[in-house]
Amino acid sequence: MDKSAYQVTIENSIITAETLCNDYEECTFINCDFAELNLAEVAFSDCSFSGCNLTNVKIKHTAFKKAIFNDCKLMGIQFTDANRFLLELNFTNCILDYSSFYQLKLNKTCFLKCSLKDVDFVETDLSNASFDKSDLYAATFERTNLTNADFRTAINYNLDPSLNTMTGAKFSVLSLAGLLDKYKLKIT
Repeated sequence: MDKSAYQVTIENSIITAETLCNDYEECTFINCDFAELNLAEVAFSDCSFSGCNLTNVKIKHTAFKKAIFNDCKLMGIQFTDANRFLLELNFTNCILDYSSFYQLKLNKTCFLKCSLKDVDFVETDLSNASFDKSDLYAATFERTNLTNADFRTAINYNLDPSLNTMTGAKFSVLSLAGLLDKYKLKIT
């Protein structure tokens, strides 16, 4: 697998262990299927993924340096296993259900119109992150840095302010119930 790809567009392909490179730089993946693939030690630098299926990929020490995902399915990924050096991810209209970002530094990450159901954000640095129009049903936030994070248009979140750092975090008045759930209040 000692191959590299630079400024290449790969479309409508099923990516396999045989076709996988170990280094991708400034590459674009459109409608590609990576499902269940072992991406260990692969590096993606300044790459974009559009309409791709990355469900259950294994990313042990995989590098994502400025990776952008649009309309992708990324279910069940243990992002916590990724290479943390220069890790930078952004997601638009993606399904990230059942994934884990445990203990990652993801400040300024954008989750726009994403499904983040049952996602693990425990001990994650999400300062200045945006969850614009994202669904956070059953997502777990504990000891998470949410300083200046934006939840104003997010839905279905359940956050305990006593368990997270939330200075300057932004919320909609209509969604404040998600901050008070532990008190079992009836808010009408």
